[in-house]
Amino acid sequence: MSLRGIRGAITVDENSREKIWQAARRLVTKIMSANGLRGEDVGAIIFSTTQDLTDGFPSTGVRQLSDFGLVPLFDTLEPAIENSLPLCIRVLILADIDKKQNEVCHVYLDGAKNLRPDLETS
Repeated sequence: MSLRGIRGAITVDENSREKIWQAARRLVTKIMSANGLRGEDVGAIIFSTTQDLTDGFPSTGVRQLSDFGLVPLFDTLEPAIENSLPLCIRVLILADIDKKQNEVCHVYLDGAKNLRPDLETS
């Protein structure tokens, strides 16, 4: 097992608590599934949101999933960069995984798919 950073991002179509929570849960669930991870494999998850997402914390939505009760979750705000992708949640999952770095599956969904076209996305 090695500690790996697994990246991903997703966009939401409106600044609402439920949309933010649903998107965060969908993104984390997809990353976990794509990489064969369980909650106990995760050391921590860091979420960032663009400054136009103010109605809810992504971590609160993910905390509602089973297996994440003890996982440290952290939210932060991205800097306001001109022409950046709006309504976007990004994530960095730090996990123990039996994959080489080039085998890790990073997941970019919906409007965030074009952020990392060099990575294979799910």
